[in-house]
This record gives sequence, structure tokens and C-alpha cells, in this order.
Amino acid sequence: MPKLWTETIEEHRRAVHDATLDTTAALVHEHGLAAVTMSKIAAETGIGRATLYKYFPDVEAILVAWHERQISRHLRQLAAARDQAVGPGPQLEAVLTMYALIQHEHHDTELAALLHRGEHIMRAQQQLHDFITGLITEGAAAGDIRDDVAPTELAAYCLHALTAAGGVPSQAAVQRLVAVTLAGLSPAASTSDSRGASNTALRPAGFAGSSLPGGQLSQFGRTRPVS
Repeated sequence: MPKLWTETIEEHRRAVHDATLDTTAALVHEHGLAAVTMSKIAAETGIGRATLYKYFPDVEAILVAWHERQISRHLRQLAAARDQAVGPGPQLEAVLTMYALIQHEHHDTELAALLHRGEHIMRAQQQLHDFITGLITEGAAAGDIRDDVAPTELAAYCLHALTAAGGVPSQAAVQRLVAVTLAGLSPAASTSDSRGASNTALRPAGFAGSSLPGGQLSQFGRTRPVS
């Protein structure tokens, strides 16, 4: 088969594949997951049902493929954010800011329940964790990031903390969340933690923070469920 003809076929297949993903995501967003069927996807995409079934066996498979494509795009966005900054500290800040903004702009509870499971999610999470861990390792070596906690633990801290960006009301709130997260990574935070541990050790045995008004201590310790 001539090369040009082969490339044309592959381009057509990619176009149909991408159009199917885009159409399905739009239908779910507009009508809800339960209302989307293969027949409706085929009609909206402009292809026959038989053709659609050659590409995907069911709606869930389409959504998983769409999600994998989204993950790849987001990882490229993070890499681009890193490459636009200079130095380990600024690179980490740029990446965490972009990650938080992605969380803020792509928070869909209904789709999350379906898509945030499976092997593709585990691979993506590991890839993301390794990416952040590498930046933190470089930052610690340069003196920009605390080195008293393992980089892999700090990466988990960042990712879990910034998941909350999906529930804040504005980009300004996202920026504040990023700033608080970064404050916990600074070398100064290491010194503060050490002093705090010493002060805690010197407190009387009966001290439990009960003098704080309105139960602030117990409220501070509660965590928001991660979707």
C-alpha cells in the first residue's frame, strides 16, 4: 500500500477517534453520564453505529480513552510549565501552580467516580509523583527545598494538598493554596518544625490545646475527603 494512502487512512482514523472522544465528553457534560448512549454518540459524531463499535466497545471505553488523552495533555502542560521557569525552586512553583489550576478547572464529580480508577490512573499517578519528586530532589540539592523530609514524601504532600484546588472558588484562592503548600517546602519550614517539636516536648503533660476558643484545634486537624 502506498505510504501516502496509509498516512491518509491513519489521519482519518485519528480524526474519527478524536471526534468521538470530544463528542462523548461534550454529551456527558451536557446531559449527564446516564443519558449518553452509543447511538447518541454515533449520531452526534456523524458516523454509523457499526463504525463506532469498530473503535470502542462501549461508552465507558470511550470515556477512559478521553481521560487518558486528558492526562497526557496535562502532563505536557506540567512539563511546559517547568521548561518555562529557570532554577529548581521556580520550576517547582510553576509546576505546582499549573497542577493546582488544572485541578481547579477540571473538577467533575460524576466523571471522577467512573474514571479515577484502573491501571491508567495508577500509571498516571506514579508518573506525576515521580515528576514532582524529581523537581523536589533538585530543589533540595540546590538549597531551595527542605532536605529533612524525603522528596517522595514531600511530593505526596504537595499532590494531596493541591487536590483541594478543585473545591476553591477562584484562581486567587488557588494561588493562596499554592503559596501555603510551598511554605511547607521551604528550608525555613524545617527549622520551624524542629522548634515546634521542641516546644511540644516541653509542654505540661495535661496540655491539649483546650484553651483555644471554639474548638479551633480540632477543626484544624480535620481533612477534606479527596475525590
